[in-house]
Amino acid sequence: MGNHTTVNVFFLWGFSSFPEMQTLLFIVIFSSHVTILLANFTIMVVIKLSQNLHTPMYFFLFGLSLSETCTTMVIIPRMLADLLSESKTISFPECATQMFFYFGLGGNNCFILAAMSCDRYVAIHNPLHYPMLITRVICFQLMMASVVVGFLVSLCIVIIVFNMSFCNSSTIRHFFCDIAPVASLACNYTFFQKMVLLAFTAFVLVGSFVLVMISYVFILSIVVKMPSAKGRYKAFSTCSSHFTVVSIHYGFACFVYLRPKNSDSDSFSEDTLMAVAYTVLTPLLNPIVYSLRNKEMQVALRKVLDKIIDK
Repeated sequence: MGNHTTVNVFFLWGFSSFPEMQTLLFIVIFSSHVTILLANFTIMVVIKLSQNLHTPMYFFLFGLSLSETCTTMVIIPRMLADLLSESKTISFPECATQMFFYFGLGGNNCFILAAMSCDRYVAIHNPLHYPMLITRVICFQLMMASVVVGFLVSLCIVIIVFNMSFCNSSTIRHFFCDIAPVASLACNYTFFQKMVLLAFTAFVLVGSFVLVMISYVFILSIVVKMPSAKGRYKAFSTCSSHFTVVSIHYGFACFVYLRPKNSDSDSFSEDTLMAVAYTVLTPLLNPIVYSLRNKEMQVALRKVLDKIIDK
């Protein structure tokens, strides 16, 4: 993309820092990936087949499961192939494509979580008018807005990063084409570009997180005013799964992308391990949380399984 780019192929250093762990990592990551796919597929099938789950909350959960499945497909199959391969190279266009889809889908996930928190606020604040306020059209518009904003931000990031001149090194000290490891290879990576990339990342993470927290502040203010303990428990139970997923998602994401980076090898190894946790553990825990902590989902899953067994 840049006129002075001399690097055509990158080498993904990634797990080369842990040669003795690569077999174990392959087994763990492969097992996690299969579990992620099965769990998210199960959630999507149950939501699709259960009429009582055709509500805005589960519409967003269906979109989140689909988006997280696609996110893992962008990263994990390549990660598994590199763990078994001696040659861990990735071409310039492949690297740009991977970064675009990973951050586009990642941004989409963040804004879907924000939309889900707004949905919970409306459901608790105005339950009588909830079906009229959160319609199918509104849900679809919010979902499309999440996709558009996520991929627009990702496109801006990719354009900035891959219009730099890569002439110093071709070794990416990561297991995929992440922003900081790729940008750090550029000859002309300026402080201004660094701040712009940080601003785009913060816009997605901090911006969506602020929307989530505003919704929960309003939810909490409503719940504490409820006269009955049963009403408070029911309100909290409808938000508990979402809040748990939000805590896991933003906890890992902010640690990986918003904390100051060091250039020493120990820092890169730590970043790699944290990125594995974010790309593998987060999408693995999310469907488990929504399945184990959600009674409606559990009942619907049992009904679907009963229908399958009866057939």
